[in-house]
Amino acid sequence: MAKTVFVINAGSTSIKYQLIDVDAGQRLASGLVERIGQDVSTVAHSNGDTEFEVTARIADHTRGMEHVMEMFRSHGPDLAKSGLVAVGHRVVQGGDIYAAPALATPEVKATIAELSVLAPLHNPPNLAGIEAAQHALPDLPHVAVFDTAFHRTMPPAAYTYAIPRDLAAAHKIRRYGMHGTSHRYVSRKTAELMGKRPQDVNVIVIHIGGGGSVCAVQAGKSIETSMGLTPLQGLVMATRCGDIDPAILFYLHRQAGMGFDELDAMCNKASGLLGLGGSPDMRDIRRMAAEGDQDAQIALATFSHRVKSYIGAYYAHLGRVDAIAFTAGIGENDDATRAECCAGLESFGIAIDPAANNGLRGGVSKRISPEDSPVQVWVVATNEELEIAREAWELVEEGECNGAAGGCTCSAG
Repeated sequence: MAKTVFVINAGSTSIKYQLIDVDAGQRLASGLVERIGQDVSTVAHSNGDTEFEVTARIADHTRGMEHVMEMFRSHGPDLAKSGLVAVGHRVVQGGDIYAAPALATPEVKATIAELSVLAPLHNPPNLAGIEAAQHALPDLPHVAVFDTAFHRTMPPAAYTYAIPRDLAAAHKIRRYGMHGTSHRYVSRKTAELMGKRPQDVNVIVIHIGGGGSVCAVQAGKSIETSMGLTPLQGLVMATRCGDIDPAILFYLHRQAGMGFDELDAMCNKASGLLGLGGSPDMRDIRRMAAEGDQDAQIALATFSHRVKSYIGAYYAHLGRVDAIAFTAGIGENDDATRAECCAGLESFGIAIDPAANNGLRGGVSKRISPEDSPVQVWVVATNEELEIAREAWELVEEGECNGAAGGCTCSAG
């Protein structure tokens, strides 16, 4: 019998889910509950062959999970016969506490709640999803898989901010990084595609979509990443500014009379591609740039300039780079962005073969550098859900856990 893991990614008004066969790396079912708490909510479900959708009034995540369970009962696959062994939950912020997945015990859930101060938009709904799923599936182990865990291997020099150390310690201020599940999956997959073990290669992973981050992975471990205390630091993103001089905020507060909430909204929701080029969607920016829009052209140049800066910095930190891997929405689908980010890096052994790169999109994993290139450049389709499923299964298998998280007595708990 297959061993499957039910993977849940709960947002403030949504529940994304997949049922994954861990051995086969195959998605057996998937779905999305949207507009939780609003007047009209939707539940879309695919059993692998057919898609179904219903509308309802879904008050909270618990009711949302009840609708998900009803979808499985009505349209399959049958969870009782699927070999379901665990439920894996995406949790954004694990702070400096979790370097690996953890069973969602009452103590772990309390810590996730405490860490909400570092991820107020993400940890509370992640926790709501855990509790709703435990209510719906009480006899299975529930595993929290943290976005930040992969970056816990960064050295102090990489995660420390140069502010007064007592202040930083009191308020848990350090670089945590995000997208860790994707960076872990893509770095390992890149090594596999190269025919090598993760511990034998150094990879720079470039995860660029609506959000974006770069990660330096040395022998399978994260040693640097571009996001920081929050997802705001680093690259130019859809609506986030990424790296800026922090004094800009003080200047705008004094000169433009902008309050802290207004500055926060500007940096997170009105900057990036939207602020520079007028749209948060890279496809719109490319179209406008092709039509001669100078703002859009500058937005594209700034975007690739920032990525290229991180490639250079992480090359220096790694000392030897075996591969660069582009992933996520833009990384997997925008050949022009990939070419722009690597242009001019030939002296570092980094080059792109236009014949391999041009037109490549749609979740395909493929090498796009010339065969004689010292640094291999790959497009690697990320699969965060599969990585969550694998990590959840590994924890359960290691502890031989076969009970509910709240009452589990295995060694993993």
